Amino acid sequence: MPQETGAPGDPAVHGGTRQDIVARVLTQWQRVMPELDTAPMGVIGRINRCAALLQQAADAPLAREGFSRAEFDILGTLRREDRELTPGQIARETFASGAAVTKRVRLLEEKGLIARRPDARDRRVAHLSLTPEGSVLIDRLMPDQLAYEKSLLSGLDEGQRAELADVLGDLLLLLEGRVGGRTGR
Repeated sequence: MPQETGAPGDPAVHGGTRQDIVARVLTQWQRVMPELDTAPMGVIGRINRCAALLQQAADAPLAREGFSRAEFDILGTLRREDRELTPGQIARETFASGAAVTKRVRLLEEKGLIARRPDARDRRVAHLSLTPEGSVLIDRLMPDQLAYEKSLLSGLDEGQRAELADVLGDLLLLLEGRVGGRTGR
């Protein structure tokens, strides 16, 4: 078997060909159980690995401001919806659990970025909105966050980014229909 070279964290190099970690895993499975069709693992494994790496990277500029990506997503949801939302609506928009949203909303409320208004008919229901400070913050952070995310994808040309977005969009629609994710409105 060819020897791997390269710095830690770099794609493995086998016989002069660069391979990502998933390709190495697939090769190992084919060696151990050649009868298996590991092609799905090539897609799902790469998506999972990319998601984990992007989550770490996407949090970097937000962390400097004292926010997690999940908190940023709540602020962004309230800003783009431009109306009051209940915690349940935010949970559906951000694909987070109700408990996670409650915890994050409490933190954002303590920071003075979200306001809570009880429902006039049902005191158990809260209506959430951005405070003026929350709006200013998200409007300031959004361009910087998008620029950072663009830099993460800078190794792909515009056509590759568009093609990847289209293919991932198709996959997302497929999974939403099969796995019970959010469907169209």
